[in-house]
Amino acid sequence: MEKINIRRGIVFALISGFCFALMGIFVHAAGDLPFYQKAVFRNSIAFLIAAVALASKAKSRGTGEVLRVPKGALKFLILRSIFGTIGIFGNFYALGKINVSDANMLNKMSPFFSLLMSIFLLGEKPTALSVLSLFTAFTGALLVIKPSMDFYKMAPALAGLAGGMGAGFAYANVRKCHEYKVEGYLIIAFFSAFSVLAALPATIAFYQPMTTRQVIFLIGAGVSAAGGQMGITGAYFNAPSYRISIYEYSQIVFSALLGFLIFSQVPDLLSIAGYVMIIGTALAVFLVTNAHKADEDSAQN
Repeated sequence: MEKINIRRGIVFALISGFCFALMGIFVHAAGDLPFYQKAVFRNSIAFLIAAVALASKAKSRGTGEVLRVPKGALKFLILRSIFGTIGIFGNFYALGKINVSDANMLNKMSPFFSLLMSIFLLGEKPTALSVLSLFTAFTGALLVIKPSMDFYKMAPALAGLAGGMGAGFAYANVRKCHEYKVEGYLIIAFFSAFSVLAALPATIAFYQPMTTRQVIFLIGAGVSAAGGQMGITGAYFNAPSYRISIYEYSQIVFSALLGFLIFSQVPDLLSIAGYVMIIGTALAVFLVTNAHKADEDSAQN
């Protein structure tokens, strides 16, 4: 039976939130570089870290079993990579154009999109709460996007929302991969390699020279993203998702604080109202889920 340590899980979730917020700061600080060029740096580092971890596991087990893709899992691994790449591209484009906290808030729509994809992919039946949460969260996202007839002005926010959608759909496919018992680091390595290959042609064709400062920032983004991945892995290793998922939204708080301290960015009132709606909805779902789980545990005892 897995050992559960809620406090440790929360600490890891907070570390992950800080690391992902720091990644956003580094990506924004890298300046007006093409989003696909930024993605190559970010995911090349993620691939190297995942590849080393895979090699270490294979060596410790004395077998290449961790590198095997179970029958039937490949299509979900590819779908995870396609949607994950859309998520990275959308998020990085938004991070280069709008407030870091706004971009990260739109990316945090991913749990709601994951819920939507799970209805079709995993056959989960929607509840009244899930439908209401999707509607409320999307309304909050509209407050951050601020729809207008000026598409050029809206484009970065829409890209950020598309990034959240891609990430959410990707997470649903990750869950499907886990059903087939695909090694976690293999999922990360496969996705990272896929996204690098997807971004490489445009990066080569339209490469924009970088300063030493920009290279350092992008390396920092890659290392921070790796820290975020390790943190979230540690969080869910120590505690079930229904007990700690809300703490992932600490990324928004860290993003807002770092954005203000480093770039003097202050979200406007509509964005703040959107934050309240989205995080409030996530908190409500979190509390209801925990209450139901507690009732189930009491009934079993």
